[in-house]
Parts: sequence; C-alpha cells; structure tokens
Amino acid sequence: MSETIDDCIIIGAGPAGLTAAIYLARYYLDIRMFDCGTSRASWIPTSHNHAGFPDGINGNELLDRMREQAAKYGAMREPKRVTNLAKPDECFTVTCDDETYRARTVLLATGVVNNRPEGIEDQLHDEALSRGLIRYCPVCDGYEVTDKKVAVIGTGEHGTAEAQFIRTYTEDITLVSPHGDHDLSDTCSKALDDAGIKRVAGPCGGFAIENGSFAFDTAEGRMNFDSMYPALGSVIRSGLAKKCGAKVTDDGCIEVSDHLETSVNGLFAAGDVVVGLDQISHAMGQAGVASTAIRNRLAEKMPLRR
Repeated sequence: MSETIDDCIIIGAGPAGLTAAIYLARYYLDIRMFDCGTSRASWIPTSHNHAGFPDGINGNELLDRMREQAAKYGAMREPKRVTNLAKPDECFTVTCDDETYRARTVLLATGVVNNRPEGIEDQLHDEALSRGLIRYCPVCDGYEVTDKKVAVIGTGEHGTAEAQFIRTYTEDITLVSPHGDHDLSDTCSKALDDAGIKRVAGPCGGFAIENGSFAFDTAEGRMNFDSMYPALGSVIRSGLAKKCGAKVTDDGCIEVSDHLETSVNGLFAAGDVVVGLDQISHAMGQAGVASTAIRNRLAEKMPLRR
C-alpha cells in the first residue's frame, strides 16, 4: 500500500475525469487519475455540437487536448483499472489489482458503455462508426441524419422514444426489433403510427457495409440504411460506487447532491454515470462543480498550499 495520502483520486479519464483533473491540479491539490482506456468519447468520429469547434472535433483528438492540458498542470493519468473502492476510515482505499492507494476524497467519472447489436464484429463496428453508418447519440448527431434513411434497432418504450426523437430530423425511419416480434404497448404503437415510423421484426444479422450504406438481414429480408442507431440501452459503470456503499437509482446511475457528492461523505461523481444528459458539455460542467466542492471541502480541514 502506498503510504502517501492523496487529496483526491479521480477514477476515469474521459471528459469529466480530465476536466476534474485540470481543475483540481490548478487548485494545487495532490491528485491521481486512473484511466482504464475505455472512454466512450473515443468512439466519436466528429462532434459538431461541442462549443468552440465550429468544424467539429474528433473524440480522440478532444481527449488528447484535454490530457495535454491536464499534464501541463501536473495531472498525469495512470493507465490502470480500479478493481475496488472502500472507505474503512476517514480516507478512501482505492485498489488497482495488487496495488492500493489512499485518498481523502474520490471522484468517480466512470461513465457508461453502450450495448451493441449482437453479431457485429469489432472491425466492422469501428469502421461503420467512423463513417457515420452507426451512431449512438441522437442528441449529438441527429442533425447529421437530416432527410436520410435511418434504422433504429430496438423495441419497447426505449426504442419508441429514440425513433420519435430522430423523427424530428427525417421522415424515413424504421424501428427494427433486435430479436423477433416487437414488444410494443398500445401507446407505443399509436405513437409510432402517428409519427409515420415503420416497424420491422427481427432478428437482425449479417451486418455489413454495402455500397456506402449499412445493411443487415431482418424478418422481411435484407435492408440497407444511411445510418443505424442501436437503442439497446447501456451498462452504467457504477459498480465501484455500490461497493463503497453509495446510493444508486433503479437504473444504476449514481445519486448525487447539487454539488455532485454521493451519499458517501467525500465521494463525488460526475459525467454519464450520474443521472442527467449524457453529453460532453454536461459532464465537463459537472466535473467543474464537483472539483470546486472537493477543493472547498478539503480547505475546511487543512491548508491547501503546501
């Protein structure tokens, strides 16, 4: 176990974690930042709604810029996966396999992972994603499918809601069930009918890029689209918060106060792992609030400039 007690350990190095690192380093706090290398922001081929980049910015480029900025103030990310989080006393114990660290506060910025349709190979998925043939965030890039032919893979209330959202950009939408017949309530069926959204049963399979479009098999034969949105939910990475005793919602999002503190004193969370809009700008704003709350909390107990 490291004998050093850090002021704050940041777990996760996406936009929220990196923003927190910049803030906390500029507050002259002793921090660590652990990065398992799976930030969802790295999937973004080009973000056009992130303010300050009128021509858009690639997700990895944005992360690189933020890492460089954090490093400028001494906040270096360590490529480690945190396997356990506990608070046995006034400080936290953070475990990375066989290594253990101690911190006065912890900020969780662990994010979420989108569920992919079954049967898409990694290479095909990544290429289709880079070409805008697969998209995960209608809030981010619904504008990019204006008047295009779009498939939404999903069903039920979640699939219906996503199809309705994208309907504000294009009339040509098909909701495709991932596994068989659709599971739709009368309310969902009426909403889809009123919006003119077509429905096709699954299962989906045989995914491929064909003639510049994304194609796959359905119960009604092979179909091709300009873009496909998986509406299959996501895995919320709140496991460490649960291990530490923090409260989460029924969906698994970490519950936080107005200042982004969890139900565990000194444990904060920001970004997509918290209830709210899954957007880079929102994650960065939350990180700024959480970091300042951490700084102020520590200032109550100790002189910060040493």
